[in-house]
Amino acid sequence: MATPLRFRRSKAHWTEGRVRAEIYRALDQNLGAEMSTPWYKPPDGYDARRFEMDNGDVALFCWNDDGGYWLGNTETPKTLWGTDKETFDEAPDPVSEWAQRELLAQLYEEDPWLESTPKLAWFFLPVFLSKDGRESTRVFFREHAAGFPDADRETALAFYEEFLETGALDEYRYVMASKLGTSESVHHSRMAAAMSEFTVAKLLFEQGYEVTPEIEISTGHSIDFRIDREGAQTTLVEVTRPVPPDHRTADSAVAAIRQTAANKTTGQLQEHGGGVTLFVDCSSFTDEEWAEIARNRPDVGHRPAVVFRARPDGRLDGYTHGSVPIDLPDGIA
Repeated sequence: MATPLRFRRSKAHWTEGRVRAEIYRALDQNLGAEMSTPWYKPPDGYDARRFEMDNGDVALFCWNDDGGYWLGNTETPKTLWGTDKETFDEAPDPVSEWAQRELLAQLYEEDPWLESTPKLAWFFLPVFLSKDGRESTRVFFREHAAGFPDADRETALAFYEEFLETGALDEYRYVMASKLGTSESVHHSRMAAAMSEFTVAKLLFEQGYEVTPEIEISTGHSIDFRIDREGAQTTLVEVTRPVPPDHRTADSAVAAIRQTAANKTTGQLQEHGGGVTLFVDCSSFTDEEWAEIARNRPDVGHRPAVVFRARPDGRLDGYTHGSVPIDLPDGIA
């Protein structure tokens, strides 16, 4: 499985002739390619070319006297093998800003519905234009409402757009966007579970917490978040998202959340030995399934725990078990 989109940094000396001979010709021979000037003015002091392949792949290359930057969701020409990889944050700002402007324009041309949520489009750009995941990740948002059942796409995407606009996760863009994966196929349950982390981060941010993802612990595992707030204790948070009973062997909603929570509590949470608050996100459940859970308030085998269901229109319901050391919204009691 390919990884999210990253630059390749070449420190070699480049000329237009070398770009044509070693990059364009290799792409054209293998895939069929067209080389052209970029859609937008390249960074000051750089020359740049855009490559469009017959199979829909796209790539960019810009260079100056200090070397070049390659970026694309296609095969890497042999001349650039072994070069260092850099994220959008690691590359020089002018290069990064130009490349993202080019790619966002490409994204909007292919999927104009994303223009209504520009921060979401920008945040997930490394996977929306990745080599293998550019179709599946967009389909997940376009046709599956980012994992919300019985919800329209516009409302679901606006839910996450509002949160991402705060910039709370900008520093962790690659870490969080990568959770969607770059598989050629839509893995709905895994992708929905990834979006649960955004939902929980949104909930915590709105309660005034600073959220830091992927906290390594002494057992060798990573916990989803560490949260901090002035005057409050630092807390670790793990998130899980049960699959509804109609998509698994469990015969009821209550059994479904118990099975999913057990996978966490008999694994990394048990090895950690306590001190982690478990959030069980039931947002994939229908109204009827959630009503069964809310009525029975089942224990999930770990304390403290927060069991909740979010709707993209802002509604939030849930309950807790144990002494949760986190301030929670009014809808969770």
